[in-house]
Amino acid sequence: MVLDPTPLRDADADAIYLAFVEWAESTGISLYPAQDEAVIEIVSGQNLILSTPTGTGKSLVAIAAHFAALADDRTTFYTAPIKALVSEKFFALVDVFGAENVGMITGDSSVNADAPIICCTAEILANLALREGADADIGQVVMDEFHFYGDPDRGWAWQVPLLELPQAQFVLMSATLGDVSELASDLTRRTGRETAVVTGVERPVPLHFYYETTPIHETIDDLLQTGQAPIYIVHFSQAAAMERAQALASAKVATREQRDAIADLIGGFRFTTAFGKTLSRLLRLGIGVHHAGMLPKYRRLVEQLAQRGMLRVICGTDTLGVGINVPIRTVLLTALTKFDGKRMRQLNAREFHQIAGRAGRAGYDTAGTVVAQAPEHESENLAALKKAGDDPKKKRKIIRKKAPDGFVSWGEPSFQKLVGSQPETLTSHMQITSAMILNVIARGGDVFGNMRALVYENHESRSTQRMLAVRALGIYRTLVQSGIVENVDGQIRLTVDLQPNFALNQPLSPFALAAFELLEPESATFALDMISIVEATLDDPRAVLGQQEFLARGEAVAAMKAEGIEYDERMELLEQITYPKPQEELLSAAFDTFSASQPWIRDFELHPKSVVRDMYERAMSFGEYVAYYKIARSEGVVLRYLSDAYRAASQTIPEHLKNDELHDLIEWLGELIRQVDSSLLDEWQELIDGTDNGAFDRPGDEPVVPPAPKRLTANTRAFRVLVRNEMFRRVLLAAREDVEQLASLDADFGADGWNDALDAYFAEHDEILTDADARSPQLLLIEQSASTWTVRQILHDPAGDHDWGITANVDLAASDEAGEAVVTVTGLDRL
Repeated sequence: MVLDPTPLRDADADAIYLAFVEWAESTGISLYPAQDEAVIEIVSGQNLILSTPTGTGKSLVAIAAHFAALADDRTTFYTAPIKALVSEKFFALVDVFGAENVGMITGDSSVNADAPIICCTAEILANLALREGADADIGQVVMDEFHFYGDPDRGWAWQVPLLELPQAQFVLMSATLGDVSELASDLTRRTGRETAVVTGVERPVPLHFYYETTPIHETIDDLLQTGQAPIYIVHFSQAAAMERAQALASAKVATREQRDAIADLIGGFRFTTAFGKTLSRLLRLGIGVHHAGMLPKYRRLVEQLAQRGMLRVICGTDTLGVGINVPIRTVLLTALTKFDGKRMRQLNAREFHQIAGRAGRAGYDTAGTVVAQAPEHESENLAALKKAGDDPKKKRKIIRKKAPDGFVSWGEPSFQKLVGSQPETLTSHMQITSAMILNVIARGGDVFGNMRALVYENHESRSTQRMLAVRALGIYRTLVQSGIVENVDGQIRLTVDLQPNFALNQPLSPFALAAFELLEPESATFALDMISIVEATLDDPRAVLGQQEFLARGEAVAAMKAEGIEYDERMELLEQITYPKPQEELLSAAFDTFSASQPWIRDFELHPKSVVRDMYERAMSFGEYVAYYKIARSEGVVLRYLSDAYRAASQTIPEHLKNDELHDLIEWLGELIRQVDSSLLDEWQELIDGTDNGAFDRPGDEPVVPPAPKRLTANTRAFRVLVRNEMFRRVLLAAREDVEQLASLDADFGADGWNDALDAYFAEHDEILTDADARSPQLLLIEQSASTWTVRQILHDPAGDHDWGITANVDLAASDEAGEAVVTVTGLDRL
């Protein structure tokens, strides 16, 4: 039932409240007392800080807030820390308010951006607040997961709207806020509205806490046998989560009936990657895996099965604590310590309660269970003591296991302390950057006053504010010296126009636009060099770069050993080996030049790297690339990076610079992503186009098996590139005379066929070249028919005779089924 606020325009608070309660009851929902109190405060026009446990219905309060704002003809913004939550909330609000009333803005694209309800990340809203301030058409802000205010890197984005939007009504929500009295007083002072605080609420599903010293497999078995499933086993690394799931595969987690039911549900799901095949096997045993490194379609599948109660155990990381809707009964923490990027440390109270709060499902459970597992060495020592019994001799013979080197200790006292602790008071982490200052200047008006307020009226201490003022002044002087900002008769203004989405999407895009002009379109590597510029502006996919460097160093060590270089010198030289960085020298010099006139660019770092280019030059499919670098656990990271690269290349590179080869390369990248997991591209495109083919049905309606991606061969341009890559992969292997790999690709032609053909070729030519000219589209001849393509890949020989080639057939129907070009070599011979 759509919630329509239109009839309530100009209605009083009581009428709005009663209309909302009536709608909620029509959907079968009765408001909890805390929800009721929160809704009354909102419709009365107050700010609200809602700090109630997970499972107490904060999402319903957010809907009430949006309803009240729309009834009052105000624009309302919903923010969340991650795009997945923004997208999830967008779809949920579309269901409630109708598609015409809900929009979404991300760094990648915008959908229905003029809607009265806008879903976005906190950074999007912060930049908008800096640019427009009190003049912004923002009447209400609902900030979910507000504890991110305390994040050292991103907390500024949760603070800026509070400072810059005094006209807005704020609804700040999180299960773990701590003491918010100072925040509430500050918010009241800034907005002129009273700020209500709703907190200290009893969970509708109470939690029971236990500390277990039995070995973890026994703990899990006991939880399963005593009806405590579904169990979410929390690990603090993706590798540990996967290892636990694999270890559980030999246990009897699910009954035969449960396993059969899962198999029926996922029978048509396309598990197209190596990790996917492993996940398929685990799911059929009733075991889920959930972490940020997975492909979106796999995470969604696990969530859907969990929502249907099909998975008895899910092994994952603590990222599940960030609002994702996976109903579970028991949380089992495998440790009470984590690596925070700098050091190993114990969990703080906020982190603990954020994870523990996922236990217990309203409407399903009467109680939730939170279990902390003792350290492994402690469990083993207790088991040895138990085995020794009361025999003093046996006890004396026990060799107690020590904690591993670098181990940060935890035990039952630290667990009980966390259980009884309140989340820490949020700490301000305000920042000042060139981009922030430029946005404030772009607002116009009293720039100095606006900037002074941002620096001196934030939530930092006076000493920190003084440091921020010094930084702001230094940035301002640099901007003036560079000619970007001028001060004319006391009026501070920009001398350039900022793009509408400045600092929202790819902040280095202006640099990329300037760098594109430095390349020679006639160059044989022009298309790939353009991609390298785009890649240098993207965030690093560390999992890939780490493996690239590892393999590069391995190859370098082997080469140095072959040359007889001594160990010490090898180690010294090895420090200079890193992952590939195409165009690094050109880009670094251009970056220095560009930043002299655009100093704000120094807020960001340039990261030359080669992932898209590397995959293309190696002529690898997604699965082959992931397998080559042994990064199956991080394939979701790889796909997100490829998706970002595709959107950046599509949106940033001007059309007049896109030659045929670059168009081909971009089309190839987009199709490659769609065939692996179409949700990262098609969802956005369908929203932008205003279409909905059912691929992204709303939560609760999703089919367990998503629609298959569009026919691969329908995109002829992209499919040609896939065929070209398959053929060029044979060229690369033939150049190395890797007959074993060639035979594995083309079993019918076989090792004997390849050996005989290569012997004949090398009797006439010294080598097969694999440079940019060898990859030229002119060396691939294609004859198309309705069902089969016949292709001829001409080899680039040193003499340039081009008199030999590899012939193959391409089965179109099989390619559509497989999601990749199915190529069968029929010969290698002279033309």
